[in-house]
Amino acid sequence: MKEEEKYKEAKKRVNEIKGFYSHFFSYIGVNIILLIINFTTSPSNLWFYFVTAFWGIGVFWHAMGVFVFEKFLDKNWEKRKIKELIKKYQETE
Repeated sequence: MKEEEKYKEAKKRVNEIKGFYSHFFSYIGVNIILLIINFTTSPSNLWFYFVTAFWGIGVFWHAMGVFVFEKFLDKNWEKRKIKELIKKYQETE
């Protein structure tokens, strides 16, 4: 891999991680504000946790995509899978 390609891949990866952290800190900040609003305006009716739970699911899947699934579905995986499928198709001919 050339230096320019390595740089582009690293830059892409950094942007993915940065995007996750932006999402995560927005999640934390907005939910703190919603918690304060909820306890200030209607402490007997807790509604903030609906937003927290559903948005939390989105943050979880974003983290999985950036930190877990990326390792399984990177470019090397694509190359290995293509070679594997080509070999399989050649064997069936």
